Amino acid sequence: MKRTINRKQIGLIVGGILLLSAGFVGGKMMADINPENIANAEILIGLEFSPAERDSMNRNLTNYRTSYETMRKQPITNSVAPAIGFNPLPHGFVPNQIQEKSDWGIPAPVNLPKKESDIAFLSVAELSSLIKSKKLSSEILTRIYLDRIKTYSDTLQCLITLMETEAMQKAKAMDAELAKGIYRGPLHGIPYGIKDLLAVKGTKTTWGAMPYKDQTIDETATVVEKLNEAGAVLVGKFTLGALAMGDVWYGGVTKNPWNMKQGSSGSSAGSASAVSAGLVPFAIGTETLGSIVSPSTRNGVTGLRPTFGRVSRHGAMALSWSMDKIGPISRSALDNGIVLSVINGFDPKDKSTIAAAFQYNTKKSIKDLKIGYFAPFFEGDRPNIDKDQKVLEDLRAMGLELHPVELKTSVDPSSMLISLYVEGAAAFDDLTRLNLDDQLVAQHRNAWPNLFRAARFIPAVEYIQANRYRTILIEEMHVLFQEYDVIVTPSFAGNQLQITNLTGHPALCMPNGFAENGSPTSITFLANLFDEEKLVMLGKAYQEKTEWQKKRPPFFDK
Repeated sequence: MKRTINRKQIGLIVGGILLLSAGFVGGKMMADINPENIANAEILIGLEFSPAERDSMNRNLTNYRTSYETMRKQPITNSVAPAIGFNPLPHGFVPNQIQEKSDWGIPAPVNLPKKESDIAFLSVAELSSLIKSKKLSSEILTRIYLDRIKTYSDTLQCLITLMETEAMQKAKAMDAELAKGIYRGPLHGIPYGIKDLLAVKGTKTTWGAMPYKDQTIDETATVVEKLNEAGAVLVGKFTLGALAMGDVWYGGVTKNPWNMKQGSSGSSAGSASAVSAGLVPFAIGTETLGSIVSPSTRNGVTGLRPTFGRVSRHGAMALSWSMDKIGPISRSALDNGIVLSVINGFDPKDKSTIAAAFQYNTKKSIKDLKIGYFAPFFEGDRPNIDKDQKVLEDLRAMGLELHPVELKTSVDPSSMLISLYVEGAAAFDDLTRLNLDDQLVAQHRNAWPNLFRAARFIPAVEYIQANRYRTILIEEMHVLFQEYDVIVTPSFAGNQLQITNLTGHPALCMPNGFAENGSPTSITFLANLFDEEKLVMLGKAYQEKTEWQKKRPPFFDK
């Protein structure tokens, strides 16, 4: 019989489960558990047991509670991943591991603009050409971006740490290497920023949250090490919504450069805002459930969410071990491909990484791609649907054939999101148990403090069941992508954003116009696991036709 919960029972239920899990009452270990507390807890998990069954399980529940207390006496840091790991690979699927040399088609020659603001809004590819040809030094370029950060970061509330001294030293070193004929590649001497959930030795890593605002971590994230080795120049650490949600952090609300009355969305709030305003040519963001796609949309920039496991998360804050991904935010699809080629790769420090090649060849033709689109998502009268429909028109005008596709699954993806909540609650266990969550700025019903508290009542059995259904979802999406190289979709229509984050599929989010309030809108291209090259190919072609990515927020175009 299904039982419903009324207001009076809520207190009894929560009280019962707290007694089941607390372990100590009045400083003494309870010998057993009141059967009434077990009955109240049953309501929350949707089951009902007989009095005899409750009596039989009592001692086991008491033993489980003792295990909880034993574990809680042993400190564990956010960086320790669980022994059970998520793998997005469907049965029989093995990524290509034969790495070829990429051909990016870096433009040459590029004329050096006279105005610094025009230089600041150039693409990574254009800046790379200027530096390699020595028309522009890394020192001058880095100074341009540092000055813009100093001028505009307070207005945008997008900066946590400026790394001026380190950046200028690195820029000068890159110029000196180039003078000796040493060229590290397309990111040689190119400034960039990172989301402040990535650790860098000698800096604080705040995770955007008040309890950690003075935290230092004595290591440097793998993605930062790879970018530094490629010659990129780290200029600053940008804001994120507290613990990777939204755009509210301990210092304020990060702003959208196109509409200062709006937040920049999140959680890669500062990274997207800074790229949009021309404070850096690219920045690193992360996504668990939309944290690259959403701020890229709001700020009118281009974000690439890579396949789960393609980029190492070593040195990054963990929110969900089975869903977190790290990727670039820039001004173009091509720029994102260049950055991904550097941060991509297996890392022995991160057991979730998967060895897979990533290459790009500008000579490959988009006419060879089979392209689908989620037809039902392009129908109706929702806001900005005309912008999405225009993308299909533009692609057809490019001589491409588009095939209608329907996104159907046999399992409900929304039910599987309990995985994120359980893992987040585990990652920030101390925050909840020690009441440090009260220090977070956001305290509304759907903010992390309340989500973490509620997640403690999700049974372990249901968490495992959610991941079993996730296996089915992975196989079904793999079948779908066997038919298509790229699938075009509105960024937020239907449940594709949930599904592809759960299955680990890559996504490229690009601007495709502006809403009535002046804020940018976006379109998303999806591809099969480890097929980011196809996203970059089609994204680059679309952006060469439309040029939405070249638009600049007027207030910052100075």
